[in-house]
This record gives sequence, structure tokens and C-alpha cells, in this order.
Amino acid sequence: MWAMAQRAPGSFTRVDVPRPSGDDLAPGEVLVRVLAGGICGSDGPYLRGAPSPYPSRVSSGVAGPPGFPMHEIAGEVVASRDDRFSAEERVVGWAEGFDGLAELVITRGESLAPYDPTLSPVEAVVMQPLACVLYAVERIGDVRGRSCAVLGVGPIGAMFAHVLSRRGAGTVVGVDPVDRREATAQFGLDDVVVATGATWSAALEDEDRPDVVVEAVGHQVATLQDALVAVRPTGTVFYFGVHDSPIYPLDMERMVRKHLTLQAGGTLERPRMLEEARAYLAASPDLLTSVLTHVFDLSRVQEAYNCAMKPAPGRFKVCINFDEPLPAGRSTDV
Repeated sequence: MWAMAQRAPGSFTRVDVPRPSGDDLAPGEVLVRVLAGGICGSDGPYLRGAPSPYPSRVSSGVAGPPGFPMHEIAGEVVASRDDRFSAEERVVGWAEGFDGLAELVITRGESLAPYDPTLSPVEAVVMQPLACVLYAVERIGDVRGRSCAVLGVGPIGAMFAHVLSRRGAGTVVGVDPVDRREATAQFGLDDVVVATGATWSAALEDEDRPDVVVEAVGHQVATLQDALVAVRPTGTVFYFGVHDSPIYPLDMERMVRKHLTLQAGGTLERPRMLEEARAYLAASPDLLTSVLTHVFDLSRVQEAYNCAMKPAPGRFKVCINFDEPLPAGRSTDV
């Protein structure tokens, strides 16, 4: 089968690798023909050369397993050893080995859920990051009437803003050095501050400090400190951004004196959260049309990753359409 692979960090090439079959499945696993994939910020470190922590089922002399790095997928079941799924069923979720940039991928059924066939595969992919956001907001707890801020208004930050607003937050402010003011209304933001987290947090008056700060930037240590500085005493910081380093400095003095709660973590209960994401998109179709801004075909994989890794006004979710027509009206232009 074909797969895309990195022969050098961030440089993709097409390779031929052995084709998996139903005989290769362990109990609970599903073989999926991938129809579309989403590019996530968590792919970034691997594009820059971080070693893959995921074992490869084949050896082809590339950096990481073939299909790496992509974990947001939608596709069609080819074979299954999970009783919840049958052949030809459309599913969305996680390629757990980050090896989804390939014709076929094996992943566990507990990381998948069916999706509404009225959605195209590209549209269905949005359910995966949305499921992560919904799970994080569920862990934060009741946000009704609370002031919230989101550091980083990329695709994940924009989805956080939308969900927090729909969950009844009193105010939602986005903070990003990229000008995201055009997204204010479409994602439920009350205001967008075009500034770094450090500049914004340092300028806050006590009465303007948010009750909840979501860190949706990651990849460096500074914005966690910005969130701790900004949040109101007794408030909550949810660190959602991808940590490129295993150890981060923590301002314990500020944590203690302000009686703060710091949360972090990935997404558990994946089938339930994917179903919640399906229901959320059905109730809020505006989110899908707003967040899915760039779609590329397989001949433009390199362009797609380059686009996704460079924040820019008007650029939110970047997806790759493997072999089906693009949704009507969806642009492939960067």
C-alpha cells in the first residue's frame, strides 16, 4: 500500500509498504481505509525532528513509521476485531500510532466512533479535535457566568471559545499575537486581544482577571506562566497546549498565594466524547463551516503541513482529503 513518510524532518515522500489485512489485527483492533486526515499542533514536534515514540509495523528507513505524523482520521472499516464495528462502516477518531497518513491504518476500536454519513470525511475529521475540547471543558466544570480567556486562537483555541460560549460562560476573551479579530463573532468570542500572553497578562487590572484560562498554545514554557499570572485568585488554568519538554517550571509561589487549580491531560472515554462531538456539530453547524478553512489533496501533503504549522489570519483547521471530492464551496487555497 502507499504511505507518506518523512525521509528528513518535515520533508515528505510517498513510499510503498506491506499492506495490512484483517489477519494482522489483535483483539479490539480495527483496520481502517483512511479517507481524510486532520493536521494537529501535536504533529509539530515530530515534523521538527523529535523521535517517534510509536513502534513501526514495517521498516522502511524513514524518520518514524510510514504514515507519521497524523492521528486525526476519518475513514471506512476494512476489517474489525472489535464487535462494535463492521466492514464498510464510516468511522472517525484516533490513529493511535500517529501513522494515519497512509492508505490503511490499524488502530484500536476504543479510539473510534461512527460518524454521520451526511458529513464528508473531511468534515467528520473535525469531530476528533472537538472531542478533545469537549472533554477538557467537561473537566473544567460549570463555566456558566464565569469569565474565561483562551491563550492561542488557532483551531483548538477557536473551538474552546465556541464551546465555552455555548456552555454559558459570562465572557470569553481570546489572546493571540496573530490578528484573529475577524473570528470574534463566529467563535463566540466577546473580545480578541492581539498580543502575546505575556503582554496581555502583565497589563490586566485585578477586576479584569478571568476565572478560567485555557492555555491552547503549547510548544514552549512561557505561556503557562502567562496563564498563572493572568487568572483570578481561586481560578482555574487548563493547560491544553502540547508540551515539547517533559518538565516545565511551575510558579508554585503564585499557585499557593492565589489558591489556583491547574489541570491538564488528554482525552479519555473517546467513543463517548466523539459521540458528543457529533451531537455538538449537528446542533452547531456554524462551527464546522468556520473552523475548517483549508483542505488539500494528497498531491499537496507538503503544502498542507507547511500551512498548518504557520499560524496566519483566516487559517484555522487544515485537513487532507485522501480520495473523495471536496465539500462544496471548500477552498484548497492557502
